[in-house]
Amino acid sequence: MLATVAVLAAVIASFLYLGIDFRALVARESLVSMAKFVAEFFPPDLSPAFLAKTAWGALQTLAVSALGTLLAMLGGAALALPASGRFGPALRQASRFVLNLLRSVPELVWAALMVLAAGLGPFAGVLALALHTSGVFGRLFGETLENVPPAPERALRDAGSGAVAAFAYGSLPMAWPQWLAYALYRWEMNIRMAAVLGFVGAGGLGQMLYFHLSLFQQAQSATVIGAMFVLVFIVDTASALLRRGLAPAHA
Repeated sequence: MLATVAVLAAVIASFLYLGIDFRALVARESLVSMAKFVAEFFPPDLSPAFLAKTAWGALQTLAVSALGTLLAMLGGAALALPASGRFGPALRQASRFVLNLLRSVPELVWAALMVLAAGLGPFAGVLALALHTSGVFGRLFGETLENVPPAPERALRDAGSGAVAAFAYGSLPMAWPQWLAYALYRWEMNIRMAAVLGFVGAGGLGQMLYFHLSLFQQAQSATVIGAMFVLVFIVDTASALLRRGLAPAHA
C-alpha cells in the first residue's frame, strides 16, 4: 500500500513539475495545425524511381540492424562470460562496469561519435548499434548463464572434459535458446533504431527521411515513413514466429 501511494505521489509530482498542459494539445489551433501538417503528406510519392530508392534505403536499414545485432551478440557473449563470475570477482566487476558504460550511452550518441570516427554512412550505424546493444546483451546473457544449472557442466569437468568443451556441451545448450530469443527481440528494436540513426548521418531510411523533411518534401517523406512501417511489421512478424518456435525449448 505504501509503495502504491509513493508511486502515485511521484507521478502527480512529475506532472506538476513538468507543467504539462493537455488543454493546449487539444486546443482548436493545435488541432487545426496538426491536421494541416498531416494533410501535406498525402498523397505519398509512389513513382517507380522513388520507390526503388526507398527500397534500397530499407535494405540498407535492414542490413545495418542485422549486422549491428550480430556483432553485439558476439561482443555481449564475450563480456557475459566474465560478467557471470566465471573468471573471478575482479573480472566480474570490471566487465560489468564496461557493460554499464556501453548501454548507458544512447545509440544516437554512439552514432554521433562513430560518424566522427568512421565518417557518414551505414558503417557508423552498425558500430553504434553494436556498441550499445553489446552492453544490453552482455547483461542479459550473463544473467542467463548465472541461472543455468551447473550440474551438467560440472559432470563433464569431473569426467575429464576441458573447460571449453564442458561449457559448450553442458551450459551453452541450455542458455542458447534464451540468448537467441533475446537477440530476436532486440533485433526488432534495432530495426527501429537503425532508421532513427540516419538522422545523424548513419544511412538508410532515417537519412532519407531527414533529407526530405529538411526540404519540406512531405510526399517523399510519407513514402519513407510507410517503408519504415512495412519493414518493422515484416521483421516483427518474422521475429515473433521464430520466438514462438523457440518456446518449447524454454519449457
